Amino acid sequence: MTDAPQITRKPKRIPRIRKRSILVLLAVTLVASGVLRLGPVTAAFAEDLSELLSGTSADTSSTTSQPAQPDVAVVLAALQEREALLEEREQKLSQRLTALSIAEVRVTEKLQELTKAEEVLASTMAMAKTAAADDLDRLTTLYENMKPKQAIPLFAAMEPDFAAGFIAKMKPAAAAQIMAGLDPQSSYAISVVLAGRNASAPTK
Repeated sequence: MTDAPQITRKPKRIPRIRKRSILVLLAVTLVASGVLRLGPVTAAFAEDLSELLSGTSADTSSTTSQPAQPDVAVVLAALQEREALLEEREQKLSQRLTALSIAEVRVTEKLQELTKAEEVLASTMAMAKTAAADDLDRLTTLYENMKPKQAIPLFAAMEPDFAAGFIAKMKPAAAAQIMAGLDPQSSYAISVVLAGRNASAPTK
């Protein structure tokens, strides 16, 4: 009796597709757990990544479609407008300076005219004072040379202030004769005027 041949069973092989499915499932499970743990971080990262990608895409689209260049026409228009304003201000300032210079010339001319008029007036007043002084000196000399009987009526008709002016200039002898010939009221009035003038005169 011969031994029956033993049949060895080979282990069943798992198909490769099934192995891959299991590995994919394990990987998905690990990724899911990681996502649950790092959910906020990944969300923020995903958001930043999406913004970055959108920005770069927009930049690339804009650069590819139309290059970003400043509007030269707008800049030139603004510069021209500013230049026009500056020129207008400069013209107004120049006009004001011209008006001021003209006014200054006119004021200078008026001051020169006033100075000349003042000089002429001062000269005229000096001449008038000199003439008046000369006239008073002549009258004083005339009254001194008159006889007392002729001079006394003239001094009696004068105002005390006017008569005192001549009496003060006359020689003492002639003045005394006239004062003695006047009535007491006129002599007193002239004496008061003379005393007041002497009182206001500076003393040494």
